[in-house]
Amino acid sequence: MRLKREVEALGDELIRLRRDFHMYPELGFEEHRTSGIVASYLENCGLEVQRMAKTGVVGLLRGEKPGQTLILRADMDALPIQEQNNLAYSSRHEGIMHACGHDGHTAMLLVAAKILSAHRDKLPGNIKFVFQPNEEDAGAYLMVEEGVMDNPAVDAAAGAHLWSALDTGVIDICEGPVMAASHYFYLTVKGVGGHAGYVDKAVDPIMVSSALIQAVQAMQTRELDALQPVAIVFTRIKAGFNTTIIPETAELEGSIRFLSADGAAIKDRFERVISHVCSAHRAEYNLSYKVGNEMLANEPEMTALARRAAVECLGSDSSLTAGLRSMSGEDFSEFAARVPAVFYFIGSGSRKKKTDYSHHHPCFNLDEEALLIGTEMHVRTAFIYFGLDQD
Repeated sequence: MRLKREVEALGDELIRLRRDFHMYPELGFEEHRTSGIVASYLENCGLEVQRMAKTGVVGLLRGEKPGQTLILRADMDALPIQEQNNLAYSSRHEGIMHACGHDGHTAMLLVAAKILSAHRDKLPGNIKFVFQPNEEDAGAYLMVEEGVMDNPAVDAAAGAHLWSALDTGVIDICEGPVMAASHYFYLTVKGVGGHAGYVDKAVDPIMVSSALIQAVQAMQTRELDALQPVAIVFTRIKAGFNTTIIPETAELEGSIRFLSADGAAIKDRFERVISHVCSAHRAEYNLSYKVGNEMLANEPEMTALARRAAVECLGSDSSLTAGLRSMSGEDFSEFAARVPAVFYFIGSGSRKKKTDYSHHHPCFNLDEEALLIGTEMHVRTAFIYFGLDQD
């Protein structure tokens, strides 16, 4: 019970931090105010603080004894959404809000850093508290490129996400794939422009685009294993500018998401369909990709460790589940691809408190009771990882 009391003693500070971050949200790589508060807080905890990845912050807690190094990670960025909540701490920044819980993630990890720094005399190793920018558009890669996994070398990583689809008091931790890879495609269909009254003299890229969208949907249902989740979604189409002119090109964008599937094979099939449809209609095409996130999978031993922490945090396993897998992306995968890692979900949904709106909704909010649970999970995960007595 000692750790739980330590967390509860900092409950007011935890909520105050979260509400401050919520009032002043910042977009990816623009988290200047947030990262300043984070760096100052970590310095006051006696940590070695490093800035990297434009607005990222890393606080290094060196234990009194040598040992391994664990990453605990939070994301800091907000979204370009106009908040529709009427709260005392609603966003003060027009068109920007924390609609995904990153304000809570940042606050939880800060308070966890304060608690863990008070136990440094017992710590046989190091903890890197990683505050990452731009998760919504993949910022973790830049922290990796700039050396977050080195000096000292990282041996394992843990991260968490507050989740409105889970009731407050529930924690979900799955072994294996948990969040999908997301690869964004940019496709230009090249036809032959002309007069809308003489369609036989033109090659209409809008018609070709319509045909290939249908063909791609057929590919998903007829060629891919239904037990290996894949979602190919067209999210933007741009073509033409006049009612009497057939345009030269049509631009299409979207994403290919997959969970425990062969991404390269999926993209090969995707391009095969595009190539054949365009060829059949005398059109040409240009296709390119941007990788948002690779698939995030939980390593078995780290998963078991986190599930033990969850049972001790919750008091039993009755509210510990293992069924949440998501087709949304998460760039914690950059860390998980390099060291054994676990990523878990902290329920923050309450219909009574109106905190059950989906992520990225303009009415999204957090049940602040979940902040205490998330903070305690960070601390207990670290204690168990380092073999420390928790009570």
